Amino acid sequence: MEPIARYGITARWSDLVIHRGIAYFVEVPDDPTLGPAEQFHQLLRQVDERLLQAGSSRERMLQVLIYLPNAEDLATFNAIWDAWVPTGHAPSRACVHAPLAAPGYRAELIVTAACKD
Repeated sequence: MEPIARYGITARWSDLVIHRGIAYFVEVPDDPTLGPAEQFHQLLRQVDERLLQAGSSRERMLQVLIYLPNAEDLATFNAIWDAWVPTGHAPSRACVHAPLAAPGYRAELIVTAACKD
C-alpha cells in the first residue's frame, strides 16, 4: 500500500492530503468579513501557500472546483483568476453556484495538484 500523508489534521478534516504524488486540499478565505475581490485575492494567496507546502505550484494544478454562493461574483472571480493562473497552465476547472457552510464566505476551492510525496 502506498502511504498517505496528512497535514493539519482535525477531527473533521485534514488541511492537506498527499497520496501517490497528488495533493488534495480545500480552501476558504481566512477572513470572511472582506468584500468579494479581497476574499478572492486572499483565497488564491492561501492556495499558493498550500501548494508550496505540498511541494507543488500553480503550474502543477490538475483540477480546481470553485463554489460561489453569489452568481454575480463570477465576473470578478474570473478576472482575478485569469491574472493568477500562469499562461499555458490552466487546470481543469468547474464553477458551481451553491450555498456555503458559513454565510460570509464568497468562495470555496477544491484543489488537486501534482506534487512531490
